Amino acid sequence: MLQTITHYSLHLIFPALIAWVFFKDNWKKAYLILLATMLVDLDHLFANPIFDPDRCSVGFHFLHSYVAIVGYALLLFFKKFRIVAIGLLFHMLTDLIDCFWMK
Repeated sequence: MLQTITHYSLHLIFPALIAWVFFKDNWKKAYLILLATMLVDLDHLFANPIFDPDRCSVGFHFLHSYVAIVGYALLLFFKKFRIVAIGLLFHMLTDLIDCFWMK
């Protein structure tokens, strides 16, 4: 139960804090962009089963692969994509935290 609360708090509440602290002038737009990066979870639809509570997403799903994560990190160097990169990298960190709960 605590794992689920932590996971979804990090996916939903913490991005609002990131948006408010770092993008005060446009925090609502920033928050929506950060939420939109959760679309990266569409890669779960290609797994069988689609959801497995005992599976670590990082390194398993193709949009959660280490190669993809390097690509997300490279997006940080482009101002136009920086907030998307932050959202994607924070998403990966959130999912990685889940992996530690499983051990």
